[in-house]
Amino acid sequence: MASDPLEITRKITIAGWELTEQFVLAGGPGGQNVNKVSTAVQLFFDIRNSPSLPERVKENALKLAGKRASKEGVLMIEASRFRSQERNREDARERLKALIVEAAAPPPPPRRATKPSRGAVERRLKEKSGRADVKKMRGRPVQD
Repeated sequence: MASDPLEITRKITIAGWELTEQFVLAGGPGGQNVNKVSTAVQLFFDIRNSPSLPERVKENALKLAGKRASKEGVLMIEASRFRSQERNREDARERLKALIVEAAAPPPPPRRATKPSRGAVERRLKEKSGRADVKKMRGRPVQD
């Protein structure tokens, strides 16, 4: 199944040879099944050297991956949510797909600077002077 290509978007498809899977023992509940069968999946994907991804997507994916990516740019996704190897394999591939879809999203539009309205400025200043008056009244009374 690791040899199957992983289609991310219409423009991005990861070839099967770029993905490496390793099966390991999973912890947690499951009785003897956990002790005998290697159901957890470790999916490795070399983001930095992948010919399938544009440079911008590679940079964003490495930022999003955080500690899951090594210094060499290899992403490791570990999936042990389910008790079967097949479902864990699908889960790992879906998580990789979600990460790359998020990395491929267009950047947000640039922020346009705005000014507060004249009324908002006046209300803020009136509020400030009102608070100042309240605080002045807290002091000792002035004796004549």
